[in-house]
Amino acid sequence: MAIGSANLNIMIKVARKAGRALVKDFGEVENLQSSARGTGDFTTRADKRSLETMRDELIEARPSYGFSAPEVAIEGEDPTRRWLVDPLNGAVNYLHGLPHWAVSIALEHKGTIVAGVVYDPVKDECFFAEKGAGSWMNQTRIRVSARTRLVESLFATGVPSGKQRTLPAMLQDLARIMPESSGVRASGSAALDMAYVSTGRYEGYWQRETKAWEIAAGIILVQEAGGFAGPIRDDHDPLVHGDVVAANGEIFDRFAKLVRARPEAALPEA
Repeated sequence: MAIGSANLNIMIKVARKAGRALVKDFGEVENLQSSARGTGDFTTRADKRSLETMRDELIEARPSYGFSAPEVAIEGEDPTRRWLVDPLNGAVNYLHGLPHWAVSIALEHKGTIVAGVVYDPVKDECFFAEKGAGSWMNQTRIRVSARTRLVESLFATGVPSGKQRTLPAMLQDLARIMPESSGVRASGSAALDMAYVSTGRYEGYWQRETKAWEIAAGIILVQEAGGFAGPIRDDHDPLVHGDVVAANGEIFDRFAKLVRARPEAALPEA
């Protein structure tokens, strides 16, 4: 059943097509975990095929739109519209045979995300949202959680690797947030973390050093589900600088204050 605009239905169709192919390959990745053969090349090929499928389908459907994804940037004839695509969000999970990853598509119009889709093909959960039309999972309307106390709230984040500049700031975040909350999870998929905020599984999410295509769909999912999403630094734009904090409306201000309450020296310049 079609829901939303023509653009949104194109996005859902493309996400499901790419997701089905990734699931087929994932079965082989799981089998390779206990063998001497490496899974890295196999995962890279699956990721590349997913990207090619999504690029070809979206450009065919809307040839004038721009297209931005890992290692791909295509300028469209229409400078106001751009697809932001992550063909395999949670690639490290995929590589290790962990069934927690997704494909993500967002549509940007004049610098604002107006539609987003995050599809988890393992669970067949398709999260989608369009500006002014709410957030949905499959055929069900979703909302952020109604929890109001930080101590009862579960948060998610992405823990940077040692080579990333923001690891010290993240460790400071954890030291502040964990004592005030019910816990913090690091699932390995930014897109699914934000989708889970939109459906109330998590109360909030924050991360630095992300890419626009990792979080763009999640931003509108959270907003249309009744939550808030914004930058960690006031002078930043999440789609440009890669830092984001999101939560339900009841706790956003208090949660964001915890995330932002750090010495400015702890943050590297973007």
